[in-house]
Amino acid sequence: MHKILEPIITFLFKIAAAIVFLALVGVIYAMVSEGFPGLREIGVWNFLSGTKWQPTNHVYGILPMIFASLGVTFGAILLGVPTGLLVAIFINEILARRFRVYLIGLINLMAAIPSVVYGFWGVAVIVPYIARIQLPGNSMLAAILVVSLMILPTMISLTLNGLRSVSADEKAASLALGESRMLTVWRVCIPRIRVTLQAAVILAFGRAIGEATAVVLVAGNHVQIPRSVFSSVRTLTANTVMEMGYATGLHRQALMATGLVLFIFIILVNILLSMLMHVKKEK
Repeated sequence: MHKILEPIITFLFKIAAAIVFLALVGVIYAMVSEGFPGLREIGVWNFLSGTKWQPTNHVYGILPMIFASLGVTFGAILLGVPTGLLVAIFINEILARRFRVYLIGLINLMAAIPSVVYGFWGVAVIVPYIARIQLPGNSMLAAILVVSLMILPTMISLTLNGLRSVSADEKAASLALGESRMLTVWRVCIPRIRVTLQAAVILAFGRAIGEATAVVLVAGNHVQIPRSVFSSVRTLTANTVMEMGYATGLHRQALMATGLVLFIFIILVNILLSMLMHVKKEK
């Protein structure tokens, strides 16, 4: 029986892996096949450095949206990643065991909330508070705050799983040498979960830069290079979501080229983080 089942199970695993690979190839092919013709007609430099996006006049420049996407993404990462790390440490090292299941359940619930609900929350709560400081309230700061909240479940869950993988013997050895519990976490646990943290940051980065629905609701959607966090902005993903439904011809190709730029950027960030982690590991 085992001799019959093993080849079948192995074949199913191969099929599953092939499906994932073919799906990735299909996504890349769709973006390249439709994006490259648009880039050739518009011009790569004009597309990347242009400051105006006017499809009716066949003017396609995404520089303001690149700045907006980077501002929202890195702002959300700077807020969400340290917060997620600290919350994970709190749950694993400080919070009483009987309460952990409730807080973890709440975090899992946050991960299941649709992005549009976060957007509604941002419109109802965040935007009015920002408007008290500077009108209109719909701004890059609102998008940063909403997206940073959205990446918290990913960051917390992965970091928490990594912390749980650290053996109790290593912690006990550190404590026996006179280290405090928090110093043990920073000197023993954090170095052990370096790879997990890298994965968490990459996933959080992908979620942040790829978020569209919530950002559309709170960012203001004004195509301009942001002068401050209170500027109304439009990100690359928000632009695609807003216009893809009716885009045709060169307009559609320009939107697909936007997706290609995002895809390349995420790959470059992934490579950069991997290199940084490799350098730290060698040191």
